[in-house]
Amino acid sequence: MATLHLHDVKKAFASTHVLHGINLDVADGEMIVIVGASGCGKSTLLRIVAGLETATSGQVIIGGQEVTGLEPADRDVAMVFQNYALYPHMTVAQNMGYGLKIRGLPRLEIDKRVQAAADLLGIGHLLDRRPRQLSGGQRQRVAMGRAIVREPKLFLFDEPLSNLDAKLRVQMRAEIRRLQKRLGVTSLFVTHDQVEAMTLGDRLVVMNQGRAAQVATPMEVWAKPADTYVAGFIGSPSMNFLPGTLEAGGTAVRLDHGLLLPLPDGRRGAPDGHKVTLGIRPEHLLPGTGGLSMQVELVEPLGGESVIHGRLPDGTALTARLPGTAHGEGTLGVILPLESLHVFDAETGRRMEPAAH
Repeated sequence: MATLHLHDVKKAFASTHVLHGINLDVADGEMIVIVGASGCGKSTLLRIVAGLETATSGQVIIGGQEVTGLEPADRDVAMVFQNYALYPHMTVAQNMGYGLKIRGLPRLEIDKRVQAAADLLGIGHLLDRRPRQLSGGQRQRVAMGRAIVREPKLFLFDEPLSNLDAKLRVQMRAEIRRLQKRLGVTSLFVTHDQVEAMTLGDRLVVMNQGRAAQVATPMEVWAKPADTYVAGFIGSPSMNFLPGTLEAGGTAVRLDHGLLLPLPDGRRGAPDGHKVTLGIRPEHLLPGTGGLSMQVELVEPLGGESVIHGRLPDGTALTARLPGTAHGEGTLGVILPLESLHVFDAETGRRMEPAAH
């Protein structure tokens, strides 16, 4: 068990800056999910923690010990890779125990740890098989078992579910979360899948172009996104964004389409005429008149609800997630509940908090 502290970690490849000063404190036993689009620096950050990449500057501290300059083998971490990285000529048991063999542990201790991990993962009956005889899910369990037997201070997961089919991903996601809670090992999990991130993490680190755009619990990120990038990345379908201008001393916003919406708590420090971006999630839109009118372009029926894609008269795209399936093409009126509105600064993209009472 261990804590992890990253202090101002930066990484540059020649003149290309990949990480711009990452600070993160991970508590003992916490599961942190690093999420973001491809190329945002999340895997580079994980590899720096593992020691597979060298930070240009900054510190990596595991369990109170600075490991920034240590080799991977000296950091007491275990990594589960996207491609499993199993030795094809070895059995499952040999793959799981190989790292312990290299460390010189006695054969009986290796066998004991391998059997315990295999039983925990439900692969005890596969120990004599080779990787080519296993399904994708079974290979992933073997890769996890190899990490577990080492009893490391820190688990590192680099998009371990991306090669699995959709149904198996859901199953393995649940298994990884249950396993991490049961073992209580501090963990970093990298993914580009925001559903994975929301369901797995105690906290999320939402990365954007080499910076941590927000570090918070999944529900905090969903309910109070720090900026328009986070708001658009977390949530499916993505949040709708509508341009507008503050009026009435910051207590109302007039959309560019003309609709005036009151902001009961106002927005602090913003004068009238300040350009804002109004955000609302598709699932918060309600059918009805007196709000916006959208021209429906596509209806995706999902059973008990439908995702409706359309455009406002000025061409702005709008997506609504509404109950039921009786939605056809044509014009649809939607209402924007005031309590569900998010207000962002149009220039910086940062969230604008309500004025203090």
